[in-house]
Amino acid sequence: MKALIIGGGIAGSVTAMALQKAGITSTIYEAYPHGAGNTGAFLTFAGNGMSALEAIGADGPVRQAGFDTPRLIFTNGSGRRLGEIPNGGAVSGGKISQTIRRGDLYRALQSQATQRGIAIEYGKRLIGTRNAPGGVTAIFADGTEATADLLVGCDGLRSVTRRLIDPGAPAARYVPVLNTGGYSTGVNVGGAPGDFHMMFGKRCFFGYVNAPGGEVWWFANPPRRDEPESHELSAVESRRWTEILCELFAEDAGPAVEIIRATTNRLAAWSTYDLPRVPHWHKDRMIIIGDAAHATAPSSGQGASMAIEDGVLLAKCLRDLPLSGAFEAFTALRRERVEAVVAAGARSANDKAAGPVARVIRDLMLPVVFRKMSSGKAQQWTYGYHIDWDEPVRLPANAA
Repeated sequence: MKALIIGGGIAGSVTAMALQKAGITSTIYEAYPHGAGNTGAFLTFAGNGMSALEAIGADGPVRQAGFDTPRLIFTNGSGRRLGEIPNGGAVSGGKISQTIRRGDLYRALQSQATQRGIAIEYGKRLIGTRNAPGGVTAIFADGTEATADLLVGCDGLRSVTRRLIDPGAPAARYVPVLNTGGYSTGVNVGGAPGDFHMMFGKRCFFGYVNAPGGEVWWFANPPRRDEPESHELSAVESRRWTEILCELFAEDAGPAVEIIRATTNRLAAWSTYDLPRVPHWHKDRMIIIGDAAHATAPSSGQGASMAIEDGVLLAKCLRDLPLSGAFEAFTALRRERVEAVVAAGARSANDKAAGPVARVIRDLMLPVVFRKMSSGKAQQWTYGYHIDWDEPVRLPANAA
């Protein structure tokens, strides 16, 4: 069996390696001319994602590229501590969540894929498909084509594969916060290295962590109810973003303004989106996984981990079941979990954009929530998810 993998990011690289372990050859087709290694800022990579990487022996280089972030500590804009929760750890089999530059995660996974002999072709933007005898043919914008037994769409939030499977598939949903962030030097914010500090500011959400080497990595989520045009955000200069953010945090306790002013990178902002429910993940010999099927807001801290779990579990399904049964089993095994994660991410993102009255209610409720979560039991369903590579996959009774 041979597979075409559309997209060379996190989901694509992991899926290729997992398929190889399952005895299936694949080629990755990446739309970017030289890979996506410099895309994005940084992310939190959860312990359940690391567990899934372990199943295919791909965790080592990723672990080396990031650093442990064992706790999340929450305060409000007045400086009052709301609580803290473990960020993985015991609930994920001892695997602590890590913070890692997105580009470093891409490079670590792409490098492992190529070292294992997996071919990656760049500058291959999918524009269409057609059925082939016993297979599927991918048609690319440069006029080339490729045929294999199946096609896996790992092409992200604005997936072409998703539209080819279902032209009526829902588009991404705007979540009412923006994202921005950066890296600061020369700032002494105190606290233990690796502890992620999260502040529900009076006008904006802010997070920061002391990284190895003395840098402070930070992000902010300015609320924005209406969806901005992409050119509107790109037209704002870095210096202006600094001014906007410092104004948003001017009334808050804590080091946000100091950190922002010490930022060394160019500041930019981008919109937040998710995909609450995509009715059809597969058709004929095509299937979508990762953000193409169930993108979650960054506030969930699970986007990369969900994509990695997808790739490993899909490979197991294809190893143990015929193609049609494999796609059905994958959908039945994954849909409830990933849609719950998307819903949790949406709730968290909306909490960040709360108005004055909602902020008061939130600050009263969150300490109770965090106390319940501090034992880790409430996080077990998220962080404790484990894929046993050797356990056979069977078609669930609720498969469509």
